[in-house]
Amino acid sequence: MRKAFIIAAWSAMVCLLAGCDDIRRLAGRPTSGEIEARRQAIEQEAEALQQRKDSLDMAAAIEQDRIRRRVVDSLNLMDSLRRGERLGVISPDKLDPEKAQLNFRYYVMIGAFGSPANAARQAARAEAAGYPATTIPLKNGIVAVGVCGTNSLTEIAAAHKKISAEPFCPADAWILDHE
Repeated sequence: MRKAFIIAAWSAMVCLLAGCDDIRRLAGRPTSGEIEARRQAIEQEAEALQQRKDSLDMAAAIEQDRIRRRVVDSLNLMDSLRRGERLGVISPDKLDPEKAQLNFRYYVMIGAFGSPANAARQAARAEAAGYPATTIPLKNGIVAVGVCGTNSLTEIAAAHKKISAEPFCPADAWILDHE
């Protein structure tokens, strides 16, 4: 009995002096230092993950705002061109389907002629000035001349402004929206 008492007292003294970490180490369990280090690592990982998520959310918000601004700018530009009577729409049923092959949505229109020869001369003047020209035959026999074809409304508005200053360009030049 005295031996059992000594072993129990010795075990109690070891526990009191050594602390729980030694017992946990003997049992193959992590110590309080290892637990604290793991807790800090988990917190750092969670913080880094949250920062990445916040960064992605901010980038998405910036992209959505940029797209919204581009749409609003395009609509404002379209309204401005329509108010100034510089934007006209030609529906596909007005084009001569056998002859008209338009590669772009927008063109700066620099003339409409009853004579294909006159249209060809106007197109040649535009090309001589460095602007790619397209003749656009309509069903009613009129041949229109368009230059600087593009699919971008902002590009065509800039082209219209630039071409309007050219000597070959009539004062009533307008933008064709070929839907």
